[in-house]
Amino acid sequence: MINPKNTPWLLRPFIWLWNFIAYIVSLTGRLVAVVLGLVFMLVGVILIITVLGAIVGIPLFVIGLLLVIRGLW
Repeated sequence: MINPKNTPWLLRPFIWLWNFIAYIVSLTGRLVAVVLGLVFMLVGVILIITVLGAIVGIPLFVIGLLLVIRGLW
């Protein structure tokens, strides 16, 4: 896990998000994290297609992408 105290304050939300994703991966395992990330990405894309759902769909897609990246590496 990355220590947020050593990073600039502007980047701390990204560090918190990455640590949250790392916590999910350590809790569920790599394979489940990749599958869960792919599901989040699919639901995010479906919500992005609807204009009103884009507010929720874009962050859901990004969290899914981070889960897949963290699960693979």
